[in-house]
Amino acid sequence: MSVSRDALKPKLLTTLKGYRFQDFTGDLVAGLVVGIVALPLAIAFAIASGVSPEKGLITAVVAGFIISALGGSRVQIGGPTGAFVVIVYGIVEKYGIDGLILATLMAGIILIIMGLARFGSLIKFIPHPLTVGFTSGIAVIIASSQVRDFFGLKMESVPAEFFAKWSAFGQHVKTVNPYALGLGILSVLIITQWPRVSRRVPGSLIALLLCTVLAQIFHFPVETIATRFGSIPHTLPMPHFPQLHWETLRGLVHPASAIALLAAIESLLSATVADGMIGTRHRSNMELVAQGVANIASSVFGGIPATGAIARTATNVKNGGRTPVAGMVHALTLLFIMLAFGRYAALIPLSCLAAILLVVAYNMSEWRTFKNLLRGPRPDVLVLLTTFGLTVIVDLTLAIEVGMILAMLLFMKQMAEAVNVTSVTGDLREEGEDGDDSFLDRRIAPAGVEIYEINGPLFFGAAQKFEEAIGRVTSRPKALILRLRNLLSLDSTGMYALEQVHRNCKRQGIVLILSGIHTQPTIVMYQSGLAEKIGEENLFPNFEGALERAREIAR
Repeated sequence: MSVSRDALKPKLLTTLKGYRFQDFTGDLVAGLVVGIVALPLAIAFAIASGVSPEKGLITAVVAGFIISALGGSRVQIGGPTGAFVVIVYGIVEKYGIDGLILATLMAGIILIIMGLARFGSLIKFIPHPLTVGFTSGIAVIIASSQVRDFFGLKMESVPAEFFAKWSAFGQHVKTVNPYALGLGILSVLIITQWPRVSRRVPGSLIALLLCTVLAQIFHFPVETIATRFGSIPHTLPMPHFPQLHWETLRGLVHPASAIALLAAIESLLSATVADGMIGTRHRSNMELVAQGVANIASSVFGGIPATGAIARTATNVKNGGRTPVAGMVHALTLLFIMLAFGRYAALIPLSCLAAILLVVAYNMSEWRTFKNLLRGPRPDVLVLLTTFGLTVIVDLTLAIEVGMILAMLLFMKQMAEAVNVTSVTGDLREEGEDGDDSFLDRRIAPAGVEIYEINGPLFFGAAQKFEEAIGRVTSRPKALILRLRNLLSLDSTGMYALEQVHRNCKRQGIVLILSGIHTQPTIVMYQSGLAEKIGEENLFPNFEGALERAREIAR
């Protein structure tokens, strides 16, 4: 089968060839462990996103199963993640649950289109400071959103705006519930210290079970899932399609695009990390298609956005998972827990879930990476701080858009500054251009000949710089040689700049000669007709031919 066709082939089909019983036992154990790990996270992410807890479980079951079954990674574990908390909360607040369902469905369609259009490799070009910026910003927002439940503050509602939120916390600081705070602190200690006891059983599950039991035995006056949300349904809901309204759809384009981009980035990053752990290579485009299908299915069943989860994927690998079967077992494990024990989940104290999310936010913050990037180049620092600030203070969607545009502009600026046009007229001493680097040849430009060399890509960002450099030619030579041996790419704006130079030369009676033209610029010149205007007699593959032509003109 061709590589292009394999790019859209689920890894499950590949791994099932020669699948053995010992492979299944490894996947079964890993799937069971990851299912248990995912349980408190699915509930916590749903509550933090402003939706009822069962929607997190539904997402982990439906989307998690599909991501593993159709995905392009052997060991990817999918489900709700912290990356979506901010944007989902905003959508629910503005458009309601039906708006979230539509946005998730639209994001799924966008992801499928991205995969079919082979955009998987392009996601890797998103700047690292941009990713760290919005990830750290999301971590700050998640942590902020858990202050009320962690301290058990008596507040009817929490403002959405960042500074207003902290102002409200300050106003209610005297309402701290010591029982809730005690359970929260106990949960953090268990989560952080439990790995010293066992790495196979997650500390978050131990904290959840222990705090729930303590709260029930001693009748602590703390808020639980049941007191805020009621009981958790122990069945999967029927598929539901919300009504479509053009105004709503139009308003959801931006948040849906942000969901799709976040899902793409996080899932491919998670798959790449997994590749490094098990020594395989994922199929990025198939992964995007699977993410799209999973998000569509999740929305139909009333779930929230889903993507690949790095921590759960790493847990899968560390516990022996090596094929997509492990991820499918993880989803079925969650389904069994939801059907059999869902009613007991309503007893979980919210301060315990808040503690779990605070630890997630800390791990997600990447504060060490953030600190190191602050010592990097100024453009990277600007992208990092802009994206971080906009994520925290304004809006995640705007942060991604502005961050991407800013990163591209700064990159183009750097590329334009890297392009230089220098005069090399006069005594030239350099390597021969006939392919033989074993000798140095002394060349002298004759009178009446100006020679300039272009270094770097001549694209729209550098075109004006090129025109200005050539415009500084004060004398009126008989011939102007442009050495293009270091010009590997040329876009339409660069082509227009070359045409302007040729037009000015022709107006002043100067013959324009080009030497050392590479394949891409040559094709563009012939397609645009510039090669014909300059004349093939003035186009040379090497400098010696161009210099000889200039001598003929200068005589």
